[in-house]
Amino acid sequence: MRNFDYFRAANPDQAIATHAQTRGAAFLAGGTTLLDLMKIDIMRPPSVIDIHRLAFDQIETLADGRVRIGAMVSNTTLAYHPTIRADYAVLSEALLSGATTQLRNKATTGGNVMQRVRCGYFRDGVSPCEKREPGSGCAAIDGQNRSVHAVLGTSKRCIAAHPSDMCVAMAAIGATVSVQGPQGTREIDFLDFHLAPGDTPWKEHALADDELITHITLDAPLRSSKSAYLKLRDRASYQFALASSAVIVVTADGAIQDVRIALGGVATKPWRAKHAELALKGRPATRDAFSDAAQVALQGAVAYAHNGYKIALAQQAIVRNLLSLTR
Repeated sequence: MRNFDYFRAANPDQAIATHAQTRGAAFLAGGTTLLDLMKIDIMRPPSVIDIHRLAFDQIETLADGRVRIGAMVSNTTLAYHPTIRADYAVLSEALLSGATTQLRNKATTGGNVMQRVRCGYFRDGVSPCEKREPGSGCAAIDGQNRSVHAVLGTSKRCIAAHPSDMCVAMAAIGATVSVQGPQGTREIDFLDFHLAPGDTPWKEHALADDELITHITLDAPLRSSKSAYLKLRDRASYQFALASSAVIVVTADGAIQDVRIALGGVATKPWRAKHAELALKGRPATRDAFSDAAQVALQGAVAYAHNGYKIALAQQAIVRNLLSLTR
């Protein structure tokens, strides 16, 4: 590990001001991603600002029914919070499907949103990788791309899949990311926060320089809805998704009244399947309808040498989840 300056912030303004003093500085919350990447010399911040004691550790229900989550709330606290378990089962299930108990105890809501990809070519430090070295190319396109590489939202410069489970659930629910920076505060729609690689794969999110995530606010739950997170992976625990689906559905008289579908493991960002949702609304809650929607959700998918199976697997994740929620 390289030498770096360490500073513990007493408040958000101090954290942001300190971060702004050094180009390439990093905020440290739970550290479950940052410290790993520093140890393998992929991230090299000259200065680290510890924010884990900032007062962003509360979960509150707002007057309009939305739920406001502090960026420092741990994944464990969020997963087991009574309101989340009752009204956002899909989010609780997604959180509990990820990592280990020890990591969930340390990992934070804000840090989970900022999670970096698990592509081995990004992390080995020597292979061509556009996220790490712009202009170097993407070794994964012609390399080993079976498990942590995407078929949706890819480009000629990057095919790494976004790794978060939590973010897939939030994409289905709908949310707003509140950030604070030198220019004040602003809000970013959750679906606009993560960026597809396009021609600039090193730009992974919509944060401006020196901005800090302070809260994530979930949309109010759909009335009379059921929700679930289905994660398909090589082994039952401690593994990233090969394909996953976060589904929220409302039925009435055997038909789909409203539905939200998001996919993980198969896309370069948390992937909301809005066209599939539109294809389902008003249709009977049948396997045929679900299969049609799953086909729509994967339209435009691009398979690479080893991950073409993900297209069918993601479709299965959608159909199986919908069937279990509408029985």
